[in-house]
Amino acid sequence: MGGCVIVPIVDDMSTLPTMTDPTDRFDLDEFLPYLLNQAAEATSHEFQSAYRDRYGFTRTQWRVLANLGKFGAMTARDICAISHIEKTKVSRAVAALERAGILSRTPSETDRRAEVLSLTPTGHSVFAELGELAQGFDQNLRATLGQNEAANLVSILRHLAKGGQGRRGKDT
Repeated sequence: MGGCVIVPIVDDMSTLPTMTDPTDRFDLDEFLPYLLNQAAEATSHEFQSAYRDRYGFTRTQWRVLANLGKFGAMTARDICAISHIEKTKVSRAVAALERAGILSRTPSETDRRAEVLSLTPTGHSVFAELGELAQGFDQNLRATLGQNEAANLVSILRHLAKGGQGRRGKDT
């Protein structure tokens, strides 16, 4: 991941901020949610060139396309719920994908306020192409991790994605 590191210019290195002692309570570098986010960002960034370079898609546009390709026609609200993306980001992505001829909107038969989104024939072709690239990317990532580690990681991530059932109290 190509993050930006800001290094202040100082003459006296003793004035630079230092990381608190990792044994002194909280160490961000050991905080699992932070590590999960860093890993997700790094792998997502690596795959980004596949959809950005070919189609100019943003990550949100790719995720909308991927969800419609996997699950079929659905509302923007459904996409937000499945993918945990903010409503405004999904709305912008849907508008751009519609302009590009990737998806179409039709009024919902059950909710006059909603529209059902579906891939156009062009959208299905794009999804098929990017889906193949995604499978190749996934296979390479799994090979890098090794078969056992990849299987363990998948199991752990699925457990976490369930929302930590059994870990949370009634108030959360």
